[in-house]
This record gives sequence, structure tokens and C-alpha cells, in this order.
Amino acid sequence: MVSPSSDGSPGPVVPTPVKIVVAGGFGAGKTTMVASVSEIVPLSTEEVMTQASDGIDDLTGVERKTTTTVALDFGRITISPHTVLYLFGTPGQDRFWFMWDELARGAIGTVVLVDTRRLDTSFAAIDFFERRKIPFIVAVNRFDDADEYDEDEIRRALAIAPGVPVMFFDARERESSKLALIRLVRYAMDRLPAAEPALP
Repeated sequence: MVSPSSDGSPGPVVPTPVKIVVAGGFGAGKTTMVASVSEIVPLSTEEVMTQASDGIDDLTGVERKTTTTVALDFGRITISPHTVLYLFGTPGQDRFWFMWDELARGAIGTVVLVDTRRLDTSFAAIDFFERRKIPFIVAVNRFDDADEYDEDEIRRALAIAPGVPVMFFDARERESSKLALIRLVRYAMDRLPAAEPALP
């Protein structure tokens, strides 16, 4: 949007704020992605895991993980002079899923992170956004110790609808994370209903 200045000439561009959710299973890389791509110091609610979580949080495949998000991650990135993305990372554990509805409210779409070492942790996130008809893409986070799978294998394993984009990326790398966000924005915009024709 361009605001006119006092002399009638175009003023500075005021970018449109866009809300994006970064979701996925416990340990999939949500906090890492928000931190890698944010142009501001990200807000993180990570806490050190204690013995209180023993028997509650499933650490299978992520045994070295020592912290967990207990509320949300928040970051911001400007992807063009006209668009600023506000990123909200969800907590991954089952006991914090009550917060997902609030975090998803008003979002144009979601990046669902997938860890191929723990594919089963991705089903709940995919189901959540499918049921609410919120556009999402599947971003497979490349962990160093994970087995390699191609797109068709991922799509079949997670029963992803044919039109949903699947991509591979590295949550630790800013450009890789930025490409995932751009892919989501384009996908979400393509799904917006066509504008109604103006009445005469």
C-alpha cells in the first residue's frame, strides 16, 4: 500500500503484515527455523527439560534434545517491500496442543515441519490443519543422521493430498528457511478465492 504525502506524491510503502504458523512434531526444528530466518531477535519460550517430563515426552530419535518450547516462538521477516511475515512457532508436545487453535487464528498458512526419523509425530499436525482447512506445505527438515526419502515416499507415508507442496530444507540455514516461507505464501495466495466482479 502506498500512502500519499502532504504534497500529493506517493509516500513510503507500508508493508502488509502476514501471520504464518510453523508447526510440527516435538523436536522437528520449529524453534531452529524461526531463529534462523528472523530479522529480529526471536522470542523463544524454550525451557530446559527436567525429570518431570520423564514418561510424558517421547524422546525416541531425539534423545540429545535438552530443551522444549512451552508456549510459542515468535519471529519476523520481510520478504518484499510489500510483505512482512510474522512467524509463530507452535509447541510440539501433546500436552501443549490446546494452544494451537489460538496460534493458528488469523494465519494465512502453515509450514508443517517433518522429521523423517519420527514420521509418526507429523500426523497430528497435518490432520489439525487439514480439518481446519488452513493451507499448509510439508517441509522435510534434513537432519544429518536421518535416512533419505524422496518426495513420493514422504507423500505416501503421510497420506498427503496431491496438491499440497512437499519440499526438503535445512531449518538451520536462513536461505533454506526463507524459501520454505516463500513457497507457503505463494501456495496460500493461490488458494484465495477470486475477487468478486465489481457491480456496475
